[in-house]
Amino acid sequence: MTAQFDPASEASATVYPSLRGRRVFITGGGSGIGAALVEAFVRQGAAVAFIDIAEDDSAALVARLADAGLPRPWWWRCDVTDVAALQAAIADAAGELGDFHVLVNNVGSDDRHALAEVTPEYWDRRMAINQRPAFFAIQAVVPGMRRLGGGSIVNLGSTGWQTKTAGYPAYATAKSSVDGLTRGLARELGAERIRINIVTPGWVMTERQIRLWLDEAGERELQRNQCLPDKVVPADIAAMVLFLASDDARACTAQEFVVDAGWS
Repeated sequence: MTAQFDPASEASATVYPSLRGRRVFITGGGSGIGAALVEAFVRQGAAVAFIDIAEDDSAALVARLADAGLPRPWWWRCDVTDVAALQAAIADAAGELGDFHVLVNNVGSDDRHALAEVTPEYWDRRMAINQRPAFFAIQAVVPGMRRLGGGSIVNLGSTGWQTKTAGYPAYATAKSSVDGLTRGLARELGAERIRINIVTPGWVMTERQIRLWLDEAGERELQRNQCLPDKVVPADIAAMVLFLASDDARACTAQEFVVDAGWS
């Protein structure tokens, strides 16, 4: 039987020399895709800072990396709905590590909600988690990228709105706006060699996704919709983000890169 490719194994990981020593800021880095991003950049030799509201998950991630003999990333507990706190965290991390070469806007929450039950307050909360932080994180890091002479911004999108998935219209609205944000800033930032792109995951097998939705019906949905038979894992998303953050992607901006095993 043919062995399944393991994207998380060190043997299969691409090394990007340009990422060594680069400074990287990641939102929502404590668990799931975010934790895979943090570890992937640390393994590349980057100086990583991340924020997350989940203290236990974040502390466990840092401890696990330290136990593996890897450098401890800088991290701060932060609720990204508080824009002042978000930008203060970025400023504090930059003050300790230096201006950031890379920003990954990863934070998000795909909580389900019904059309009839959404209130203006709930709607605003969804935007405050899934839409607003990306813009204000970009606003905070761009001056430093200008001082560095360039940079790379990677925004995490979602195939959920593209495949017309039901159950989270506010989340779908927020995630669809990532395209507008990315393309709307590409020319302005590109003049200063700051690249901005989207990585759009499919159904990624994080602990949360497995716990909440990967039942027998979910397995059948994967088999029916994916072109490739293997499940998408967080390391698959991290692999694409690493490429876009590296100098190998120097000519890539204003683009969307979908990692969904051929679902969409």
